Amino acid sequence: MLHDFTSTVLLLVAGLFPIINPPGAGFIILSLVPGGTSAQRAELARRVALNSFVILLASLSIGAYVLAFFGISIPVLRIAGGIVIGSAGWKLLHSPHDDKKGHEPPQVEGSDREALRVQAFYPLTLPITVGPGSIAVAIALATGFPREGPTLAHASAVGTALLILCVSIYLCVRFAANVERLLGAVGSQVAMRLFAFILFCIGVQIFWLGLSELIAALNAK
Repeated sequence: MLHDFTSTVLLLVAGLFPIINPPGAGFIILSLVPGGTSAQRAELARRVALNSFVILLASLSIGAYVLAFFGISIPVLRIAGGIVIGSAGWKLLHSPHDDKKGHEPPQVEGSDREALRVQAFYPLTLPITVGPGSIAVAIALATGFPREGPTLAHASAVGTALLILCVSIYLCVRFAANVERLLGAVGSQVAMRLFAFILFCIGVQIFWLGLSELIAALNAK
């Protein structure tokens, strides 16, 4: 029982953490919402972490059934997700530098609580933090779950893994501004551009994985 618990936790965390990339998501969210207060960042971090938990849990539990119901294949999901993620990364990568002339990246005004709540789900949670790539991986991991149905050890392991992932998301989003102050203006811009480029590359990679699977399926016929 302990072995099953540990192996499931490690499988989910190791499979999803690199794709979710909480540190990168924290910096990207900071670039999109640069003017929030500490309290607003804490609320935003809670909402993004909670939204991420719900999306990942739904993907692990019923994601495959939802895709089957609508007739959507994993390759198509990856292609669509790759386009969305790549587009978001491209826009961030080419967003104007925040300088004395007042240019700044797309943002949500910190005083607009309703707009901040809407943005907390889209695009800050989906697809910036938990995108189609993470959903596709979660669905793929779910296919290896016990066929005899969920056990106590398995359910506990899934909950623990999602808790670890969402706590890391919360901490990275909540304290991204603190890290920015430590890095300084130049270091923060370098980090944000780097993570934006990584996000764009992830989108291209996810798109290519889906496209190659479709091409392979056509050749098999």
